[in-house]
Amino acid sequence: MPEYKAPLRDMSFVLNEVLQSEAHYSNLPGCEEATPDMLSAIMEEGAKFAERVLSPLNQVGDQQGCTWNDGQVTTPEGFKEAYQQFVEGGWPSLSHETEYGGQGLPESVGIVINEMVGTANWSWSMYPGLSHGAMNTLGAHGTEEQKETYLTKLVSGEWTGTMCLTEPHCGTDLGMLRTKAEPQADGSYKISGTKIFISAGEHDMADNIVHIVLARLPDAPEGTKGISLFIVPKHLPEAPGADNGVSCGSLEHKMGIHGNATCVMNFDNATGYLIGPANKGLNCMFTFMNTARLGTALQGLAHAEWGFQNSLEYAKERLQMRALNGPACPEKAADPIIVHPEVRKMLLTQKAFAEAGRALIYYCAQLVDKVKLAEGEEQAQADAQLAFLTPIAKAFLTEVGFESANHGLQIFGGHGFIAEWGMEQNVRDSRISMLYEGTTQIQALDLLGRKVLMTQGESLKGFTKIMHKFCQAESDCTEMSEFIKPLVELNKEWGELTMKIGMKAMQNRDEVGAASVDYLMYSGYVVLGYFWARMAKVAQEKLASGEGDQAFYQAKLTTARFYFERILPRTRSLAVTMQSGSDNLMAMDQEDFIF
Repeated sequence: MPEYKAPLRDMSFVLNEVLQSEAHYSNLPGCEEATPDMLSAIMEEGAKFAERVLSPLNQVGDQQGCTWNDGQVTTPEGFKEAYQQFVEGGWPSLSHETEYGGQGLPESVGIVINEMVGTANWSWSMYPGLSHGAMNTLGAHGTEEQKETYLTKLVSGEWTGTMCLTEPHCGTDLGMLRTKAEPQADGSYKISGTKIFISAGEHDMADNIVHIVLARLPDAPEGTKGISLFIVPKHLPEAPGADNGVSCGSLEHKMGIHGNATCVMNFDNATGYLIGPANKGLNCMFTFMNTARLGTALQGLAHAEWGFQNSLEYAKERLQMRALNGPACPEKAADPIIVHPEVRKMLLTQKAFAEAGRALIYYCAQLVDKVKLAEGEEQAQADAQLAFLTPIAKAFLTEVGFESANHGLQIFGGHGFIAEWGMEQNVRDSRISMLYEGTTQIQALDLLGRKVLMTQGESLKGFTKIMHKFCQAESDCTEMSEFIKPLVELNKEWGELTMKIGMKAMQNRDEVGAASVDYLMYSGYVVLGYFWARMAKVAQEKLASGEGDQAFYQAKLTTARFYFERILPRTRSLAVTMQSGSDNLMAMDQEDFIF
């Protein structure tokens, strides 16, 4: 059976040695308790839960799936009991406000637990994961009464939450949604419509499910300017157990994540309550969406990490052929496949993406801390930087997470195609991540179109300045030149490419769409290069001092070199393709797409 072991050493390295979490928390109000010792204790307990409780249920969830019976959904064996342990351990309340029952720890502490839980069992993790977004939305836009009624129960984990956006005829284009909200005399609304692809929309793990639903008021303007946001509980708090006109019509039959209930949800005159201003629901929903997008970035990391761990163990044990330079293990019938260069390349690719992906996500989580708790210019800069990095983290990390999952299957060879090893499940489960919360293509348009070009490049400059200062500080360090020189060149080219695309787009907007995905992937490789350079710097300092686990730091430095020599050069082809223009995509008449 495949296993998961929380990479506590690497998590601690990123948090404490690279991102300097102690200094980060000491500068934020209310975070004084988030000391390295507390972080270590939380991580160790989280690792036990992920490894001992959730990991053994990962294949169970895939094999059994969820079952639907007359509108009721039963989760796989052990899922409900695991959730009760999760609640009893106080995990749902970790990073939420104390006034609503939370423990008051910063978001960047919670993200560490989310990584462990998600890597151990992604399908299971989605049940509490969707609640997290609902809590953030209520916390930001709900009334005090709504927070007391719903947020306290969500924070405790007694209830779970969902986000209900997609309808059969509209996915990304929410301006076409048809779900209706009829105002009532008592200030409530009657919600009617059908939503699809609702993760954790119905299940048996909690007493109530709080749906966050987009709908239209009768006098709403057309398009996205006429969307409002509503709380629609499965059971009304004043009538526990009573039907509120919310039902699961069916379960989707999916490629992966079988352990999570992906539901068709029907709202039939269900009682709901407005969140935030009327017709401003999409603005409020972005609180949920941005949380979900970072959560989906975490999914990319999870599948890369899980694939790497299990591939590594197999590659060290599986005997096939001899090393090209002669037998590495002459006493055995053949050498373990880890001696072969191409197997090494796949393993190092998984490792490089997982470890730099972790640094990027933890960095983004620290930005979330600053957006929530800092003030003035520091808060504004963090908000702008987070807006820029979120589409990169979401889209790039899920793309390379899927690549890493596929490498895992390939390393196992024919055994990877067989269910018992878990590698084909990792591939199937990871595929949805590139579609969730806006596809890679949508994230790319958001990055290049909205975040970069519509700000005249200011959001890009905010991050390239950070890279520039780092490179400038290391410019006289001979040991760092192998990392700094390529970063300096890429940092310069990044701005130049942006300007060229922007100039072409002034004449033809299709140039943005034609370049966007290549631009996003280019950006992702550069961003991860920056974090690998930072990690290499720490590793070099530790190796020079002789402190700590020298083998760990040497492996970190070697992986950084692999990334810069084998992965980062992918930017060369992307720089060419993103400049090739839209003509090679748009010139053919649609009638000529013949077969």
